[in-house]
Amino acid sequence: MNKRFPQEDNEPWYRQFWPWFLILLPATVVVAGITTVVIANRGADDLVVDEYYKDGLAINRKLEKKERADALGIGATLEVYGSEILVKTAGPVDSEKLQLLLSHPLESDRDFEVVVVQSVPGEYRGRLQTAIAPRWHWALIHDGELAWRLDGSITAADLREASGD
Repeated sequence: MNKRFPQEDNEPWYRQFWPWFLILLPATVVVAGITTVVIANRGADDLVVDEYYKDGLAINRKLEKKERADALGIGATLEVYGSEILVKTAGPVDSEKLQLLLSHPLESDRDFEVVVVQSVPGEYRGRLQTAIAPRWHWALIHDGELAWRLDGSITAADLREASGD
């Protein structure tokens, strides 16, 4: 036997260990990359709005409405009793109906709108479509001659027992 030359391997390459090991490393990275892309597309966040330019232009109109509410001295507080919502207004609010937008802080598909109707002067009532929790955002909007808008967020103090206190 000649010790200077190693023995030749007569097996084909696909029956060897090292080619498969070297192929497995990049194949694992490809599978992990495809998995990452699939997860990213299925679980995309709603934090960035698709129509950000239009929303940016609408900010000025919202600011005008907020400034008008401040100039008129209009304010509002919300109280939630189970599925009922009570909006107490202060200032010269003379509309029979107001639009109340409730938005979830993270998931835009949970946002909804409620029309609140005046029950007595300064109080508006409506029924919620779904339960809300603290840190939800609200916007009270009046689109009459003098359009105005109030914004706020639901706190734990705004959530009351459903007994109607």
